[in-house]
Amino acid sequence: MQALRLGLLGLGTVGQGVVRLARRNAEAISQRVGRPVVITAASARDPGKTRDCDLDGIRIEADPMAVVRAEDVDVVVELIGGLDAADTLVRAAIAAGKPVVTANKALIAERGNALFALATDAGVTVAFEAAVAGGIPIIKALREGLAGNRIDEVVGIINGTGNYILTRMQNEGIAFDSVLADAQRLGYAEADPSFDVDGIDAAHKLTILASLAFGMPLAFDSVTCEGIRGISTKDIELARQLGYHIKHLGIAKRRGDAVELRVQPTLLPETELLAKVDGVLNAVVVTGDAVGPTGYFGPGAGGDATASAVWADIVDIARDQGQIRVPPLSAQPEGIRALPVRALSETRSSHYLRLQVADEAGVLRSITSILADHDISVEAIYQREPRGEQDAVIAMITSVIGESQIIAASAAIAELPAVHGALTRMRVEHPGD
Repeated sequence: MQALRLGLLGLGTVGQGVVRLARRNAEAISQRVGRPVVITAASARDPGKTRDCDLDGIRIEADPMAVVRAEDVDVVVELIGGLDAADTLVRAAIAAGKPVVTANKALIAERGNALFALATDAGVTVAFEAAVAGGIPIIKALREGLAGNRIDEVVGIINGTGNYILTRMQNEGIAFDSVLADAQRLGYAEADPSFDVDGIDAAHKLTILASLAFGMPLAFDSVTCEGIRGISTKDIELARQLGYHIKHLGIAKRRGDAVELRVQPTLLPETELLAKVDGVLNAVVVTGDAVGPTGYFGPGAGGDATASAVWADIVDIARDQGQIRVPPLSAQPEGIRALPVRALSETRSSHYLRLQVADEAGVLRSITSILADHDISVEAIYQREPRGEQDAVIAMITSVIGESQIIAASAAIAELPAVHGALTRMRVEHPGD
């Protein structure tokens, strides 16, 4: 049969991984799809640069649009990242009737609604398995494997850089800034780490997962996004004393006729699966009404791992000769209803509180009295006596309460004369509850 011909946009870490897998697994891929799949062209800003893959027989173009328009390219694989340039190239591929495979989570999260509508009208596929959680096949699990379920919850560690930083802080007691510097030196974090440590990368991925899980349009602007810059080793140690680990989670929950979309540092019981996932690894737990909780674990980044997900989409397209097997999201664009996103102020959760207080009699009673006045009970408490200091430290876990309750109670507690410094507050999650 005629070979399916690929054009790669970008020969960075992932692009080189795609080429390596093409060379290494060509025979297996051909057997799985029933015809050869070859890379005929690729674009690179520096065509003459030496790369860690065999580019023999691949035409290298400086202009990515030349790859999109090439007659010997059937499928466009977008791996350049970013928004505007990638958007222009993907639109051009769709207009030319060519299926697109992309690893670009920002593009899908922020421009996906419009791109999918164009693709549907043109009768071509835009596939994006590699956009979330690297080599973990979470997109296919949600879109196909769990298609018979009503999905109630998706909770995951979906940024490896943040997880690496929190793991080092927990295991070695190293401060955030020092671990971040190590992560940058090792290549886990960019020179500007904002996308990772401020939660933007995870918010892009959660947007995609929520759309697939709940059959709703992509809603990146509705995600509550908090990063990990404010996490201290003190909080990590106190959380451990209470039986919890701190993880940076993406959380999408169906609650009645609305959903919650949050990216936040969160306390998890140390017995939970996600609490045990360390280093740069990703993990996602999806809860369906038929199967209950199902877990997906593996490398969330890296050239070969992400290339594995890219090839999963290429294989689907090769099998179906470019036709749409399933809609990009959970429903056709005209059928997607705008499931509302619940405002953070309307959500309910347990909370972790940490206070630095004067070592005086009656302080704890004053704090718990304020909590009781706001109908908040305390599930667990830990008090550390002064260690060469004048102040004691109190950490506690509250019952499940409304956001307005904890905000009002925290403000009242902060006004107590015995409370010194800012009050630290984080959410506590028990996945599946």
